[in-house]
Amino acid sequence: MDDTSPPPATGNSSTSLTDLDMDALVHCASHLNLQDVSNMAMSSKYLQKAAYSDPIWQSLFRQQWSPLVPTGFPHTSTDREAYLSRRTDVLQFKFIDPAVVNFPITAKPHENLCLDKDNIIFSEGSSVYVLNIDDFQHGKDSYDTLRGHTAKITSLRSIPFEETCLYSSKRQKSDNLFVTSSLDHSIRLWWKGRCQRSFRICNVSVSTISDKLLGDHPSKILASGGSDGIVRLWSLDCSGKRSQHDLKAVLYGHDKPAVLMSVAGHKTSLLVSISRNSKVIVWDTATSSANRSSCCVGKSTVPGAPKAMKCHASLIYIAAGSSVVAIDIRTMRQVFKVNHQEEVHSFQMLPEKSLICTGLAQRAMLWDVRRGCDIQKGEAVAELDGHRGNVNLLHMDPYKIVSGGLKDFQVHVWETGNGRQLSSLNCCPLSDYHRGFRCSAMAVNGSRILTASNDGEHSVLCFQDFNNATVPIYSDSSILQSKFWAPKSQRDTEE
Repeated sequence: MDDTSPPPATGNSSTSLTDLDMDALVHCASHLNLQDVSNMAMSSKYLQKAAYSDPIWQSLFRQQWSPLVPTGFPHTSTDREAYLSRRTDVLQFKFIDPAVVNFPITAKPHENLCLDKDNIIFSEGSSVYVLNIDDFQHGKDSYDTLRGHTAKITSLRSIPFEETCLYSSKRQKSDNLFVTSSLDHSIRLWWKGRCQRSFRICNVSVSTISDKLLGDHPSKILASGGSDGIVRLWSLDCSGKRSQHDLKAVLYGHDKPAVLMSVAGHKTSLLVSISRNSKVIVWDTATSSANRSSCCVGKSTVPGAPKAMKCHASLIYIAAGSSVVAIDIRTMRQVFKVNHQEEVHSFQMLPEKSLICTGLAQRAMLWDVRRGCDIQKGEAVAELDGHRGNVNLLHMDPYKIVSGGLKDFQVHVWETGNGRQLSSLNCCPLSDYHRGFRCSAMAVNGSRILTASNDGEHSVLCFQDFNNATVPIYSDSSILQSKFWAPKSQRDTEE
């Protein structure tokens, strides 16, 4: 019997999805999203045959890129191959005609830059600014200033509402909550365009907050680190009301200010913090129920000043001094170390592919951590050069690496697996380049990139969206023009 045929009927009167004939199954599946189609393809060979059919991928293509149609593809190519090729090209910024929006802003240093749906969020001093991209393009007042802090903002986190129990409607559930910490001794929670809750600490500046929330739903906890070296745990309960019970625990162990905090990947009650003197502490917050308790379950130190820290599964990745160290949280033993002969200025990782990237002077380095437990300079996968100064800005995802520095007027885009350069993107309009504008901050989200640049007197935010771009960076006839995309013509429009 053919493996792709539906299973034979049995005496049982109940029916299943595989009882549908192929045409009916394909018609139903054409209403699914990409994730559902992918799950369907992995269920069985019969469902995979349906999931790979052209009508489904034509529907997905229209959902994602309705103004466009693929052109010039070989007759042997399927609509699925066209969709996946287009998606890869978009996510790797392989076009010269992205949608570009330039936002002139004040000359103050802009920090904590992030992209949230159609909004740009960043901080300047004690204020948070929200810019709506669509409003700006239509000539509307796009600035929304969130004021409340009285001193410099030290951290800004975007947390999905669905990870909390603070939302009041299903529509709000898909939005994000913004959390800021400041040198004014406070932490503020923002939604609906204003501060809805705040936590205060007497005479202690908040130096950092955790990258994610601790605990399981609905008992969510936010962790903060202070200039006094104390780690504090704050409750995000469902009532949304301020009370004396907001502060759940105070954890002692650091003798210098806490500068980085990350939640363990394999257990959401574990918090990792590192202080300015590179002392690493792992806390089990589930065992802490009262103030002045200690729940330290592991300690370590790393050489050099800490620059970045991230957790994945049971490992802590710490970039400090001239190296990147991975420590197993369960044993507090070093798993591997990537060594440089100079200071590390930035760090990103892609643990599912066993890759990390480090920013150095005038270049970045791509490493495969499977190559050994003590990796040296000559064992790097690739050297990503072409920068004018220190590479302080890094982004890494399964499709691309984006690198930049404070002396660059461009950021460079590289293929993740092999470090091959894909393109270079201007951080500002060409007219501003001649005035000495240089890149100072960067945020990347899928097919979109946001860069901030200034010349000391003026500043600009440059937003680029490659989702509906059509002109590829290069056109090689040997590729049979498989990289070309065109606007949908009248004849391509559905009746």
